[in-house]
Amino acid sequence: MKARIFEIKRFAVHDGDGIRTTVFFKGCPLKCIWCHNPEGISFEYQRAFYKSKCIGCGECKKESFTPSNCPGEARTEYGKDLTVEELLPKLLEDRDFFEASNGGITLSGGECLCQADFCAELLKRIKEEGINTAIDTCGFVSRDAIDKVLPYTDTFLYDVKAIDKNVHIKCTGQPNTLILDNLKYIDSCGKDIEVRIPFVPGFNTDEIEKIAVFLKDIKSLIGVRLLPYHNYAGSKYDALSLKNTLPEKMSTDEEMMAAKSILISHGFWIKD
Repeated sequence: MKARIFEIKRFAVHDGDGIRTTVFFKGCPLKCIWCHNPEGISFEYQRAFYKSKCIGCGECKKESFTPSNCPGEARTEYGKDLTVEELLPKLLEDRDFFEASNGGITLSGGECLCQADFCAELLKRIKEEGINTAIDTCGFVSRDAIDKVLPYTDTFLYDVKAIDKNVHIKCTGQPNTLILDNLKYIDSCGKDIEVRIPFVPGFNTDEIEKIAVFLKDIKSLIGVRLLPYHNYAGSKYDALSLKNTLPEKMSTDEEMMAAKSILISHGFWIKD
């Protein structure tokens, strides 16, 4: 069994508690207009060309050329199929840092639970090593996928983008009924949940109060993280020849503080 991965990020500090290694799985059922990992949307292999990095060396015109040999790192490939046996040793390299910081390993994407069988096997092996595990998910997956990873997941990092269905469809291309129902289900199973809210001015600004009200009933909530929107990923869209859907306006400090104040007024602990 293999999974398609597009990145392994070591020393991640925003993908769960402590120092972590994050595995990014390729493919996502949502098409968020603000997606900062467009290389994770498609399930297919993709080649990218970053024009600004090209040094004009001509190596790419040789028959023996592969993107990994690009001297200027202008050309790259996204997507590599790996087995658990191939992936696990890479993830265990920073075990000492995990233990010293109460960190661990996070599975993300794209949407990692689109490859749930692999995730379950990988998480099981990680837990056998005594390492903390987390799943970063958009929640737009089957209940069966969640059930497969539940026994081996310590924390769910769960995206909540909007409560209003029409707003959610406008921003992601999909309704949110399944997402909200899955959040309630994970909560009923007693798993720790950190809710992550991407804050995109002009799109889900008016959803913060609604999200706060909805989260009042989530008993296993260990914190809320408000994620400021930025549009720095524009070069990725260009490199992949994708339509750039990133909104121009980024979150200001004042807007972030106002949104945090709403959440705090409802009694939520806001994680930095």
